Amino acid sequence: MLRTITKTLVGAVFAGGLFVPHAFAETTLNALFMAQAAYSEADVRAMTDAFTKANPDVKVNLEFVPYEGLHDKTVLAQGSGGGYDVVLFDVIWPAEYATNKVLVDVSSKITDDMKKGVLPGAWTTVQYDGKSYGMPWILDTKYLFYNKDILEKAGIKTPPKTWEELGAQAKIIQDKGLLKTPIAWSWSQAEAAICDYTTLVSAYGGEFLKDGKPDFQNGGGLLALKYMVDSYKSGLTNPNSKEFLEEDVRKVFENGDAAFALNWTYMYNMANDPKDSKVAGKVGVVPAPGVAGTSEVSAVNGSMGLGVTSVSKHPDEAWKYITFMTSQATQNQYAKLSLPIWASSYDDPAVTKGQEELIAAAKLGLAAMYPRPTTPKYQELSTALQQAIQESLLGTSSPEDALKTAAQNSGL
Repeated sequence: MLRTITKTLVGAVFAGGLFVPHAFAETTLNALFMAQAAYSEADVRAMTDAFTKANPDVKVNLEFVPYEGLHDKTVLAQGSGGGYDVVLFDVIWPAEYATNKVLVDVSSKITDDMKKGVLPGAWTTVQYDGKSYGMPWILDTKYLFYNKDILEKAGIKTPPKTWEELGAQAKIIQDKGLLKTPIAWSWSQAEAAICDYTTLVSAYGGEFLKDGKPDFQNGGGLLALKYMVDSYKSGLTNPNSKEFLEEDVRKVFENGDAAFALNWTYMYNMANDPKDSKVAGKVGVVPAPGVAGTSEVSAVNGSMGLGVTSVSKHPDEAWKYITFMTSQATQNQYAKLSLPIWASSYDDPAVTKGQEELIAAAKLGLAAMYPRPTTPKYQELSTALQQAIQESLLGTSSPEDALKTAAQNSGL
């Protein structure tokens, strides 16, 4: 009751002995985003400003954290009594978030137009056990970027179609003295390394789980890690890759110090911006390569969604904000750093102009996206695999032994 009276008093002005209501932002939403890759912080702020102009009764407080802090910040805020109304979440988290009631089931709010308009593969980003826990927002996979100028100087006419060809072309570039270490990866002991590893697992036809138990220590999972170790030990891969995150890879590539780099969509337009990049106009992009006899291309599902938390006191306004942020009009306007989730956007010249090469790669890459394992224990599994990759790269353990240990420590 006191809260109602207070709101009435604040939301009115006293005039001639009468309280006269006036426009007042009665609802404040707290939203958590990441400060790297995909949409820039400036873009998210501009989108949000457009939303609050259209909805003057809602205010949105934005908070940005590095990807590495996004999961823990979301989970810890749930029990703090405050928390967020809207959170950005990775495709790997819906199982955990649904099981632990971090996000609200919004299946009933998803309209037929949404179901028909959004690319089918995008829905897997927000679903678990037949229910939807948000709207897909960032539709993304890792692509192989290459420096056209360096390939031309090396006499290489087309970018590699297989991972074996990638190594062979890097060797030509190295032997000609064009670059000391032609390949850059994000292999820091973080989720970034799991995304690169997953891309290779998909290329080699591996499986993370079989009948709910780890299977990455066998077959394609083992071959993927062996490829990483061989590339690292060969001297073709930048030795700092074992400490790199995606932004480090972008900076190395933009400086002209890598002929090849695996990274997300956002790097294409950033690396082509002459204000910040030395390689603007020389950036090539293709789907990540395949493995002869096994795959044509490879890709990891790196998509992300926006969801309403179970502790939100304003779930309706939170959902209204999410539908605005994920709407086709908003996504088309900001399609240079993250491609839209809407199928018909890819026929819109305003979206495709100036990034035709990226769109061509996306049509193949997005269709081949391979999922990281769907399990409520994903964080444990990922941590065990991150350690296995580091130990293998550092030579303190063989790929076989490292993956066997990871399987035992995966929590599954």
